[in-house]
Amino acid sequence: MASYAKGKFAFGFCDRTGFRYPLKDLVNQIENNRPTGKMIGKDMIDQDHPQLQLGRIRTLDPQALRNSRPDTAEGESRRFFAFDPVGGGNSALGSRTVGLDIEGKIGNVTVSIS
Repeated sequence: MASYAKGKFAFGFCDRTGFRYPLKDLVNQIENNRPTGKMIGKDMIDQDHPQLQLGRIRTLDPQALRNSRPDTAEGESRRFFAFDPVGGGNSALGSRTVGLDIEGKIGNVTVSIS
C-alpha cells in the first residue's frame, strides 16, 4: 500500500489559470457528473450545471392537445354584457335575452369645490 507525505507546505499549479495554489486548495473539475482529471483552484471552479447535461434531464414539454375542440361560440364570448343592477341590460326574460347598448362620448368635465 502506497504512503504519501502530508504536504502541508506543498503547492501546485491550477490547470486552468496556471496560478500557484496550496496543494490542498486544488480540486477536481467535474463535467457531466464525472471528474475530468484537471486540478482547479477553489476560487476558479465551475459548477456542473444541469443545463449542460444533455439527455439526463427530461425536457419534453408538449404544447398541443389531442382531440382539441375550438371555441364555436367565439362571437358570443366577445360581446359586452352587464348584470341587471349595473347596466340594466342582458337580463334573462324567459328564453329571450335583452342586449346592452353601450355608448361612449368624449367631452370636458368641470369640477368645482366649494
